[in-house]
Amino acid sequence: MERSFCEVRVHGETGEVRVSRWLCSLDWGTVVNSKTATSQIRGGIVMRIGIALTEETLFDDRRGRIMNPSLAEYHVPLNLDLPEIEVHFLNIPDDHAPYGARGIGEIGITGAAAAIGNAVYHATGKRIRELPFTVDKLL
Repeated sequence: MERSFCEVRVHGETGEVRVSRWLCSLDWGTVVNSKTATSQIRGGIVMRIGIALTEETLFDDRRGRIMNPSLAEYHVPLNLDLPEIEVHFLNIPDDHAPYGARGIGEIGITGAAAAIGNAVYHATGKRIRELPFTVDKLL
């Protein structure tokens, strides 16, 4: 079970959305290596922040080609775009798993876009249902 909470700041004039705080709480059994588990969760959250706010593949409808095929045109989040990401594990052993541990994998990516969407809704009063949450959709 994962719970993600975030705080966003929306610029009043430009409509730019920036994530300012992030808290994630997880119940994934006994954590064997907390440093790598925390890093795995943070990586998933960073990927989802990018998908929710900046990453978008643009297509040319006439020619059927991708208009932003390289990282020069495809925007991914950088360190300055990311907030402090706080990760907490409950460390409750799973009785049905070896050592009481479960696999984490890419689980950090699951609830992050929904958390950002809800934070944008609470900040602006506008519900956006398509990713990414860009300025044109917000205005």
